[in-house]
Amino acid sequence: MVEPAATWHRLHPLSPVIRAGRILVGAGIVFAGTLLQGSSRSESGAITRVVIGVLVIAFGVISWLVTRWRVEGKDLRIETGLIRRSSLRFPLPQIQAIDVVRPLLARVFGLAELRLRMGGATAGSARLAYLTASDADAVRGQLLALARGIQPETEDSPERVLVRLPIGRLIGSLVLGSPTVTILVMAGAIAFAAELSPRAAIGILSSSGAIAIGMITVIWRRLNGAYDLTVAEAHDGLRVRSGLLDTTAETIPRGRVQAVRMVEPLLWRPLGWCRLEVDVAGRQHRGGENNPERRQLRAVLPVGSHQEAESLLERILPDAPRERTRPPSRARWKAPLRFHNLSWGHNERCAVTTTGRLARITSWVPLTKVQSLRLVQGPAQRGLRLATIYLDTAGHSVHAAIRDRDADEAREQLRELTVLCRAARAAHPDVAVVIGQR
Repeated sequence: MVEPAATWHRLHPLSPVIRAGRILVGAGIVFAGTLLQGSSRSESGAITRVVIGVLVIAFGVISWLVTRWRVEGKDLRIETGLIRRSSLRFPLPQIQAIDVVRPLLARVFGLAELRLRMGGATAGSARLAYLTASDADAVRGQLLALARGIQPETEDSPERVLVRLPIGRLIGSLVLGSPTVTILVMAGAIAFAAELSPRAAIGILSSSGAIAIGMITVIWRRLNGAYDLTVAEAHDGLRVRSGLLDTTAETIPRGRVQAVRMVEPLLWRPLGWCRLEVDVAGRQHRGGENNPERRQLRAVLPVGSHQEAESLLERILPDAPRERTRPPSRARWKAPLRFHNLSWGHNERCAVTTTGRLARITSWVPLTKVQSLRLVQGPAQRGLRLATIYLDTAGHSVHAAIRDRDADEAREQLRELTVLCRAARAAHPDVAVVIGQR
């Protein structure tokens, strides 16, 4: 087992193979086709491709040789680079979440990638790709322990499973999801056009093919990402594991969630289903080596009942407010489609807002995570004496807003929320250090 002590460690020797997996697979297909040909031209082309493949592997090996990591005090230090040396330090107290990711090729070799999402003014991601699966789990536990200022445990503590996602419910949610509905609407439009004019149907099919492929890709990603999802509670926080081909095991430490969002799509509501997502500061990486993952929300419950969502919410944000108030009736003139969903509430620890036109969206924001409060009045709102208060957090993905309130009430609530946020941050001074200032 790798011990993250003050000594330098290297990544697994097969790391270059995993990183260049797609390139190597493609090169293997090219080589196979070249070997079947016997002309001199094909032989020269094969030599060129072999040289390119050797260079790709050589660069990967050099990158592995010049990359090392260790823990210095409460910092994770990663050094890399041959000509231009880079030494990065990641403060462990700023860890927002730790993921253990196992792409399909890495699973074949028993390897895993460790990703640390960081908070702070320069939130980023630290990556150790790749370690053995057992070492990745051990290092994750030890880094979380060091981040909390306690001694690392040699054995993993027991965990209590909170939610398991049935595969039937997941498939049902995908069938009733917007990508599937979009594909069905497109298919119906093409079939209707084919009855009127086959030539027009061919034109529609060719122009909408890219959209259909995009929707199918979205459906596959949701299936692959939420397959066999398990949410468990342990001493180091909330553990979320899921994946079909590429598996992910994420650990979200307590107190690191910036906001929680519950989405109730229109077609799910008759079945009583909803989706619960958490917003964590920092960015992840997926796919390519340096491609930032724009989506920061993590679905801790891709589809489930309201009872399951409330149970998870109680673990993530204990004592979340339940009582909410509606906006004045004149707000219906400004937002006729959204008015029936608008409401908000708060207590001394958390604020909750509800909005949405077709899908109902409920957002909970801990007052300790609020970075700024904004009161906004548009032209229509000024005419109706309304105003909206925005609660900004470091997560940037959940946009909680107290929409279309009476202007005088909004100003009073802005003053009250400012006092409550200051009191909450004073009671938890470590939060300001973890997430930084914007």
